[in-house]
Amino acid sequence: MLLAALAVLAYGLLGVVRGRPFDERMRKLGAIFAMALHTQILIGVGLLFTGSFSPAVSGHVLTMLFAAAVAQVVPSVMRRRPPEARSYAPYLVSTAVALALIAFGVMALGRPVLG
Repeated sequence: MLLAALAVLAYGLLGVVRGRPFDERMRKLGAIFAMALHTQILIGVGLLFTGSFSPAVSGHVLTMLFAAAVAQVVPSVMRRRPPEARSYAPYLVSTAVALALIAFGVMALGRPVLG
């Protein structure tokens, strides 16, 4: 999932810096990131039923659901826009916000983000 997020950020930043027109690869990368995050949520829901539930877990679940929603909104909206109105910037912003929410969700469990 992190690799997909980094791919979206790198490809989107490259597209913005070089001023390239929006292409299908960016849409696919954004969809792959959203799908990977949704898969993580399904795994997490499965784990909820096997372990104990504490208040820290509820904060984690809530932030992860928000991260999945943020990751899904941009691909859904961009798919409906005409091709000339699509751009890389919304993908960059939504992926960065989703990664920040994921980091907060990990910290809600009392664990370090890296390590």
